[in-house]
Amino acid sequence: MEEKVNEELHKRLHEINTFQCVDNELYLRGKDEWGKDLTICFDAFNFLEWIDKEQIEYIKEQTIKYIQKK
Repeated sequence: MEEKVNEELHKRLHEINTFQCVDNELYLRGKDEWGKDLTICFDAFNFLEWIDKEQIEYIKEQTIKYIQKK
């Protein structure tokens, strides 16, 4: 199978069912938008640098807006 170069991959982790952090790797596992298994692996240190209280608060605010629209 030939790999496509410079093509952005956009996936949706639709249902998260597993969280794990081992050896500085942060894993989120679940099902994608098509119901297939999907695992995303982050560098744990880098993830913590980017996701802090401010970002968590923003996510909460945006989620509340989304829920209130429905």
